[in-house]
Amino acid sequence: MAGHGGNVIHELKTDHREIEELFARIRSAATGTERKELLDDVTVELVRHSIAEEAHLYPAVRAHVPAGEVLADKEVEDHARVERLLKAIESTAADDPALPGLAATLIEEVTSHIQEEERELFLALQASCDDGELDRLGDRIRRAKATAPTRPHPGAPSSPAARKVLAPGVGLVDRVRDHLTGRPGR
Repeated sequence: MAGHGGNVIHELKTDHREIEELFARIRSAATGTERKELLDDVTVELVRHSIAEEAHLYPAVRAHVPAGEVLADKEVEDHARVERLLKAIESTAADDPALPGLAATLIEEVTSHIQEEERELFLALQASCDDGELDRLGDRIRRAKATAPTRPHPGAPSSPAARKVLAPGVGLVDRVRDHLTGRPGR
């Protein structure tokens, strides 16, 4: 999932469609090994996407959207739940009978999150920000995804300031681990 261009809403909706495509492939995976590889791919994309949202999107929602604190807090809670699921999936073997259930729970949680985000948060942000601000946010999101971690770190601080400072270093360590283990980190 590279940067797609456009404003923040276009950027993130394009990410969402790519994640949904990966989910369809996970659902139809013929083997546990194929499912596990696809789950690794979706983990990379979800972690990058979440880091970028927490560092840039949610602070903008808090600053610009009426009742933005409530919206942003709920989104961060959703991310924390998903990150714990991703960590559980990461430590589950391809042939473990628990893996299909974990995958189904992940798909359900993320699909619900995507629907709420697009139905509520994106519309509220679009109504509260001018086109220039939405474009600037899109640029920030793309830059953040480029250096974000590729593995779940549920114990890491989730404040926007901490994410901005720590994410590039953690991302570098994750990419080195990905390279050494042969895991796709894109």
